[in-house]
Amino acid sequence: MRKTKKVLSLALASAMALSLAACGGGNTAETTTAAPAETTTAAAAETESAAGESQAPAESEEGFNLAVCLASEPQSIDPALNSAVDGAIMINHMFEGLTKWVDDGNGNAILAPGQAESFEKVENEDGTVTYNFKLRDGIKWSDGKEVTAADFEYSWKRLANPETAADYCYMIDMVKGYAEVASGSAEPDTLAVKAVDDKTLEVVLTYDCPYFEEIVAFPSTFPVRQDMTDGNDEWTYDVATYIGNGPYKMKEWSHNAYIEIEKNENYYDYENLGPDTIRFALLDDENAMLAAYKSGELDFIENLPIDELPNYLASGELDISDYLGTYYVCFNVEDEVFKDPKIRRAFSLVIDRNYIVDNVSQAGEVPATGFVPSGVNDAAGPGHDDFRTVGGEYYSVDEADYEANCEEARALLAEAGYPNGEGFPTVEYLYNTADNHKKIGEALQNMWQEQLGVTVTLNNQDWNVFLENRKQGNYQIARNGWIADYNDPCTFLDMWYTDGGNNDAQYSNPDYDAQIDAAKATSVAEECMKAFHAAEDILIKEDNVLAPIYFYTQPNMLADDISGMYYTPLGYFFFGYTSKN
Repeated sequence: MRKTKKVLSLALASAMALSLAACGGGNTAETTTAAPAETTTAAAAETESAAGESQAPAESEEGFNLAVCLASEPQSIDPALNSAVDGAIMINHMFEGLTKWVDDGNGNAILAPGQAESFEKVENEDGTVTYNFKLRDGIKWSDGKEVTAADFEYSWKRLANPETAADYCYMIDMVKGYAEVASGSAEPDTLAVKAVDDKTLEVVLTYDCPYFEEIVAFPSTFPVRQDMTDGNDEWTYDVATYIGNGPYKMKEWSHNAYIEIEKNENYYDYENLGPDTIRFALLDDENAMLAAYKSGELDFIENLPIDELPNYLASGELDISDYLGTYYVCFNVEDEVFKDPKIRRAFSLVIDRNYIVDNVSQAGEVPATGFVPSGVNDAAGPGHDDFRTVGGEYYSVDEADYEANCEEARALLAEAGYPNGEGFPTVEYLYNTADNHKKIGEALQNMWQEQLGVTVTLNNQDWNVFLENRKQGNYQIARNGWIADYNDPCTFLDMWYTDGGNNDAQYSNPDYDAQIDAAKATSVAEECMKAFHAAEDILIKEDNVLAPIYFYTQPNMLADDISGMYYTPLGYFFFGYTSKN
């Protein structure tokens, strides 16, 4: 028996997502632009010392030109290769998926039709599910070429291809044939994604994935042009080849200074777009960000010095938005010291999470009692107990229990052969350049010294260097954070699968993998969540791979004369429909 549900327009869904955003970057300025390069390279070299002077669009330019700062130089703005929220925000402005996030009228993002105007979903007799997406009429790339279903087919097969080495390849692991392609045992063309004709994309899933309509709004699944990307690893750096299908297109990239985008005249909703240009300032100095914001050179910032947070919160200038994510410490489980789960648990237990959120981060964060944060749906869905409530606490964050946590930690360290920290080798904590990460690192260093008697040195690195070293396992303890890609515990748990692209802990446990497999093998919500809870038990309670610190909030400041920005708790800000009052 075949069950068919035809959807004439994509159902609007609740929002709730990437990989973490943070700051880094260097000082060397290179320019990517359609205009002569000499017009920007000189200014770019002064970016970090001039409190953002080179970030604001030139006053002589006409029209509405918005200037914002998310972070420093992005590691990648290739939709398939990006794994950070700052890069995803930029990509969301220059590319578009089958679905997209739109404003609900109150500044909150909800799902709506994107490049696809409708879809048909068919549940097949063998348990697979077929989606047929019907593309809009008149959709084009920024160079005027028609967007076709073949562009999506190419892009999804490129994402799954192990030669692409995309950390987020597993975002489409529900697609039939993915496992074989990702393992290298089958060719990418065997992936069950097919352009039936120019306007119809067929995707076959191995099971009825409850969050699939959010997956097709995720940057990794956005289309890219084969004639721009094939054989060209540098395609994102050249305005001539960085061709997108979103509301804006790249105008100029002055490396380590700014990325400027402009309205895409070929976008189907061009007439309703707001800013003529949006300039993403690339900074990692919170003092420079704040100075540029106060001077009017920046209209929006996410980060400001920690010491300034209380004042701006009290004044009402700083907005605190919901954010589905967890700030945590990850241990390299292959390291000679941290391969022992007792040591990992000891290091986790002595973290005074209340002290960090109250005295260090100070942006309304909630002490973390597990890895999956509050607000993520459980089996019953929105309006019922969430995954964190059902899963409970893996340790107490009650201030009265902190000393008991520390006593347990010292006992564990003694069992591991280091009573009172005696003989424990000096270890290193790695973090990326940012004021808050530095101060949290210093607080952790002090807690580990005072409570365990161990010495931890601190090492900060620029964003791109830090990401690569953490990914390759070139660390012992590292700062980390994860933002939901969609509202389901899977987005927090399947990343720790053996050899997962975002498995920075180098973790592998067959029992854990089996629970993730079990969760993805069923369409029964209760069975799925039971497996996910079992997986989190293994990850945090048994193996202590991570030390969650707090559940994120998203502080940000927007100039009073700007309206129309909207946001999803996945961490995406949208500026394309803003206006100047």
